[in-house]
Amino acid sequence: MSKTTKSGQNQLLPQPYPRLPEGHEFAGYVDDNALQPHIKILTKSELKEIILKGIVFANQKSSRTILKITDDMPPEEVESICIKEGIELFKYFLKYCGDPAATAHQCLNQKASTVAKDQFRNRSLQKERMNSGWRYQNIAKDAANKSKRFYTVSDIGGQEADFNAQIKILDTDHFLNIYVSVKNRSTTVGGQDLPKSIQALEKMASSDKNRSGPYLCVFGIAMESGKRNIRKDQQKKRPYSVNTEIWPSDFFWPFFTNLSYEEIMTAVLDALMNTQEQDQIDISIPSLLLTIFEKCCHKYNLLDQNGKFCDAYSLLKLFVSPPRISTAKLIKELKQS
Repeated sequence: MSKTTKSGQNQLLPQPYPRLPEGHEFAGYVDDNALQPHIKILTKSELKEIILKGIVFANQKSSRTILKITDDMPPEEVESICIKEGIELFKYFLKYCGDPAATAHQCLNQKASTVAKDQFRNRSLQKERMNSGWRYQNIAKDAANKSKRFYTVSDIGGQEADFNAQIKILDTDHFLNIYVSVKNRSTTVGGQDLPKSIQALEKMASSDKNRSGPYLCVFGIAMESGKRNIRKDQQKKRPYSVNTEIWPSDFFWPFFTNLSYEEIMTAVLDALMNTQEQDQIDISIPSLLLTIFEKCCHKYNLLDQNGKFCDAYSLLKLFVSPPRISTAKLIKELKQS
């Protein structure tokens, strides 16, 4: 549902779902008490099964280690992976340096292998955060499905939302369609990209041809306490969307699972403690990968004969204007050197 403003732009109208009245702390937000309540609590075995499935799901989408090397892998394949990932690590180093000046200064007189190890850990941590997001997305979806509170729960398969849940509006024959995007922290839903993220999620909901009834867009925060909020444009003092809410873990988890944030996290810890493979980051780094990183640094004249960063200004220039590095082309050059 939309209307055209004087500027010619489409503006989405408030969706006709039950909202809390004026005077309430959360006036205008969805009224949870007007929706189908929970009718069961997940058993420990059901929750364990859901969590283990979520862990497997996340690991399939994002390895907790950058490298995927097995004991039975042929040596030439291991070598190929290390060469490629050594180059990728150097590219990562240039792209995600943080403060160019401070990083160039910190690297001065440091051995390339030491810097490479730090970068490898940083990149592993980045992948670990992605792993957590996919884990909790799947846990929330499957727990919602098992809770029997919702009419349907399903993957959407789109880039903006992670799953969709239909819930009955009490004393009516209508359902509210909730489009959920799961995030680890509230900082993930912030900054200059926030309006675009909200717009993209609501565009998906409003244009869903399979939808019947009103929609609500939700950014679910998996690992951070707080109060529900509707983000506003600070200059115009109006919501980016009156149909989009941010649900911190204190509201998100009870709504979809009938369990508290602490109960969910405790159950996840229990599952991880009992899995054969602990949920840790493998920071074992093959020496060949470090050698390739060092060779990349030598290619750009960043190191002295002892393998230490010796020119902070040249490094700064690469941080500010990273060169376009073809991994395939550089592999050929390194093999020939």
